[in-house]
Amino acid sequence: MNAHVLLLPGDGIGPEVIAQADKLLGALQAQNIIPPIDISHALIGGAAIDADNTPLPDKTITAALAADGVLLGAVGAPKYDSLPSDKKPEKGLLLLRKSMGVFANLRPAICHAELAGASSLRRELVEGLDILIVRELIGGIYFGEPRGRQDNDGIRAAANTMRYDENEITRVAHAAFAAAQRRHKKLCSVDKANVLEVSILWREIVSAIGKEYPDVELSHMYVDNAAMQLVRAPKQFDVILTGNLFGDILSDAAAMLTGSIGMLPSASLNDQGRGLYEPVHGSAPDIAGKNIANPLAAILSVEMMLRYSLNLPQAADCIASAVGQTLSSGKRTADIAQAGDSICGCEEMGQAVIDNLVALQ
Repeated sequence: MNAHVLLLPGDGIGPEVIAQADKLLGALQAQNIIPPIDISHALIGGAAIDADNTPLPDKTITAALAADGVLLGAVGAPKYDSLPSDKKPEKGLLLLRKSMGVFANLRPAICHAELAGASSLRRELVEGLDILIVRELIGGIYFGEPRGRQDNDGIRAAANTMRYDENEITRVAHAAFAAAQRRHKKLCSVDKANVLEVSILWREIVSAIGKEYPDVELSHMYVDNAAMQLVRAPKQFDVILTGNLFGDILSDAAAMLTGSIGMLPSASLNDQGRGLYEPVHGSAPDIAGKNIANPLAAILSVEMMLRYSLNLPQAADCIASAVGQTLSSGKRTADIAQAGDSICGCEEMGQAVIDNLVALQ
């Protein structure tokens, strides 16, 4: 049977970058780099609200659960900001992650040599940077109960609960240690164990699991220090393991070290190896429809999907090489361009990657 991939273009620049990823999948099949796959499309986020009055239709959940890999563009736009929180586009994404059970979010932060000058840090601090952040994705403060808003005698209040149990920590820790074994065998677990009980439990469990991986060097760091170290000496890190809230913040900070958040993909995996893949850049509604978005994060999300869910590592390597060749040739979208660079659009960049993919065969 053919593998099945579901595409969720979503909102903002999502449809533009997913269109380039879709073209890439077609080129991979046309060149016989991958076997035939079945590709379908569905709605999520604002697009689903407009069509079905819900950010995540039941038919999208059904399609996602049947897919080997799901590729998402982005969700969200200002026109939906006034909706109740449970009706906003972002709620659809959270529900999709929960429905798919994708608990381990892998976010690489890689600084290509050609883009080191585009980073906000000095070249010597970021050139050669290769960090993998493993973020627990379907627990913690984004899902903990009780939560909500109250009005007590005219005084407004709100509460969210950061909660993890042993099983949630154990499974994401194993995923992070396994990733470290495939890399440079260093893992830094990030928490706030000096003030948070949930982080004390996190550290206890991660430390115990670390004994099962004697070949991996385990360290611990408080999240405030980790944020500082990311901008002071980022190349000290190999794999960073952390919870949902801390991972959300640290992975975006790490993204900017590479020159642009528009370069970075992500993979969110469940215990069956199926995954949700998405660029980390968001919907960027201010540039939507202008053909200036960077499609490389979406294209590299395809690379991760082939590697982690479709078991096609050689094809994934082909995409990585084609992206590298495209950057070496001087192609730049506006977000990664420096003074004097010639700027291309989203479609031109996507086509350049396909052309280099074909040329490398």
